[in-house]
Amino acid sequence: MKAEIGYYLAGFADGEGSFNVSFRPRQDYKSPWKISLRFNISQKDKVILALCKHHLGCGTLRSRPDGVWYYEVNNFNAIWEKVIPFFKKYNFLSAKKKRDFAKFCEIARIIRREEHLKESGIRKIIEIRREMNDGGKRKYSEKEILTKIQESSETTRQIPMQIGDDIVRSSEKSEVNINERS
Repeated sequence: MKAEIGYYLAGFADGEGSFNVSFRPRQDYKSPWKISLRFNISQKDKVILALCKHHLGCGTLRSRPDGVWYYEVNNFNAIWEKVIPFFKKYNFLSAKKKRDFAKFCEIARIIRREEHLKESGIRKIIEIRREMNDGGKRKYSEKEILTKIQESSETTRQIPMQIGDDIVRSSEKSEVNINERS
């Protein structure tokens, strides 16, 4: 890619783009929350968004009912391998976007190291996210997220072992419930 295109797209994203972290309740996850990273830009003109999609090599482009086009990348691997390296190479000028991007990268590292699967990692993500996008609108409050995490931890500790649960006995005859480790 020509450098001027990279800088142009980064400049466009500096003004119109957004880096977000969302928590979605999930019943089918070990944790009660799925934590998702998302980079997006919305605009009435599809051409520049199509350029972003083409040069980043990932994401989806779609139109909303109000005629606004929306470019979004929410696949973690695409964010880690394409979006983050692109914006590290073609920096932002505004202090706000630099700050939000740095925090976005910090959260991506937490997820990459799978620390988001522990309560301490979720607390750290919440703390970092608090300072992104000037606080932004949040569907779930920090209190709701933490309450559900604590309830989930408490439920896990209280689940009695069922008949048929897999048990591994070591040579010292101590029992370990395999289901507790998975």
